[in-house]
Amino acid sequence: MKHRTLNKLIALSFSLFTVTTSMAQTSRSLSLDEAITLTLQNSNELKLSGAKIKEASAAAREARERRLPDFKLSGSYIRLTQPDMDLKVKLGSSSQQQTGEGSTTAAASPVVNQAMYGIANVSLPLFTGFKIQYGIEAAKYLEQAARLDAEKDRDAVIQNTVAAYSNLYKAKAALELVKENLKQSEQRVKDFTNLEKNGLMARNDLLKAQLQQSNVELTLVDAQNNYELSSINMNLMLGLPENTMLVAESDAMNQTMDAGTFENWQTIALQHRTDAAALQYREKAAGAGVKAAKGDYFPNIALTGGYIAAHIPNFITLTNALNGGVGFSYSPSSLWKNGAKVAQAKAQLEQVQINRGILSDAIRLQVAQAYQSYLSMVKKLDVYEKAVQQASENYRITKNKYDNSLATTTDLLDADVAQLQAKINQTNGKADAMVAYKKLLQTTGILYQQP
Repeated sequence: MKHRTLNKLIALSFSLFTVTTSMAQTSRSLSLDEAITLTLQNSNELKLSGAKIKEASAAAREARERRLPDFKLSGSYIRLTQPDMDLKVKLGSSSQQQTGEGSTTAAASPVVNQAMYGIANVSLPLFTGFKIQYGIEAAKYLEQAARLDAEKDRDAVIQNTVAAYSNLYKAKAALELVKENLKQSEQRVKDFTNLEKNGLMARNDLLKAQLQQSNVELTLVDAQNNYELSSINMNLMLGLPENTMLVAESDAMNQTMDAGTFENWQTIALQHRTDAAALQYREKAAGAGVKAAKGDYFPNIALTGGYIAAHIPNFITLTNALNGGVGFSYSPSSLWKNGAKVAQAKAQLEQVQINRGILSDAIRLQVAQAYQSYLSMVKKLDVYEKAVQQASENYRITKNKYDNSLATTTDLLDADVAQLQAKINQTNGKADAMVAYKKLLQTTGILYQQP
């Protein structure tokens, strides 16, 4: 008796847990535009891109600040031991004393055991061989390149969101199709069971129907698992609670855009690809780096000024010691030492120029692949639509034949499976076509202009 009571309590607890879990999961309809907006707000990749832009902006500001004057302060307080001082300069009559024999001797040396001094220097660069000017120019170009890199990262994040949204749609659609097919399989098993009990059907045919129902149930388990994983992945991207069950809208999947011509897409890509534009700015920055490296061949000229104050007790006090002038510095050794630095800068410029050519070829290939992929998906959609019509008609004819004892149970079950697979293929094809078109927009650099 106690065991029965315990079993009932366990069963009740499990039921309550199941109800609580199902209630904790919330369902939410999600459009593609909303998914993209939420992803852009919560993407760690874009936050990293923003941090890189801040770094590049700070570097540009640092380069501009090199034109400002340098101001330095220094000072010290020193304690000294009693030094031995032998002054070679005669101190005069005031420092002489009469001796008992009528001669004179020098006064005692001052006691110096501490010293204090302070120095202030100001230097304003007037000419630095154009290094500051070209340094500012290079930093400005690199800042622009960082901003373009962020736009490229933004497109990549959007494309990842589109792919994840497509997977969510396909998983949910497949789940619904399998559920619908399972209902049909369950009803078929019930009908076959009644026929078998009345001796109107062979036991083997019933077992075939039951086996197919079991296979559909296993397929349903996989479909449910895929849907939940797709939903969790989407929630993580959007910054939503993981237990939110998302439902993708089908409107975005039912749009087939005109493919246009490959030449048109290629022209658009060469004009709008942000990574190509970023590389152009990096080439300009490398060119400015070459000019900055040559700046060491020139002298440096600066406007200087300063103030000095010192106090040595019992010895000297110095105040109001102002100075100003023009400073000049030049190292003739730069004529034979700076060549390697200039050669390195030129090599960096050459690398950027070569990378531009490599990227140009890669862009053409990427556009060609994306264009052909979208054309292929559009053609497949027509085939998938015909296949659904053919599979549905085949199932209808096979079912009619079976009802008139002109087809076997195996024929009927095979026709049912073929119809389910055709519907799933059509659903997946629509989602894949949408992803392929978005990929084409990304490779041409105009994805960010799309909703």
